[in-house]
Amino acid sequence: MAEVSRDSEAAEKGPEGSSPEAVPGDATIPRVKLLDAIVDTFLQKLVADRRRPSGIPEKDLCSVMAPYFLKQQDTLCHQVRKQEAKNQELADAVLAGRRQVEELQQQVRALQQTWQALHREQRELLSVLRAPE
Repeated sequence: MAEVSRDSEAAEKGPEGSSPEAVPGDATIPRVKLLDAIVDTFLQKLVADRRRPSGIPEKDLCSVMAPYFLKQQDTLCHQVRKQEAKNQELADAVLAGRRQVEELQQQVRALQQTWQALHREQRELLSVLRAPE
């Protein structure tokens, strides 16, 4: 019981050990704001210690950012390989299409030559048939 009353008395006293009533109204720091300030300071120190374990900002930045950049690099390399494979497939399809066009052109030329030959033969036949006897 005595400990509880001492703790409550200490909590009611301000940062310098004086009671809040002893300090003028505007100068008093409410306990909540004081507690918030203490918590914020603690959190800032905790975060600062986490972010800079070695105390050297450049080294700490590299230790934090390097894994991120390596992961990003791996992801980009994977995407590049995937895109290159897709591009190769498309290039193969284009080459296959060109070969098919060449084959069709050769077939057209062959049919054209066959048609021209038949046309010549037909003209010769007509000229023979029309020839005066």
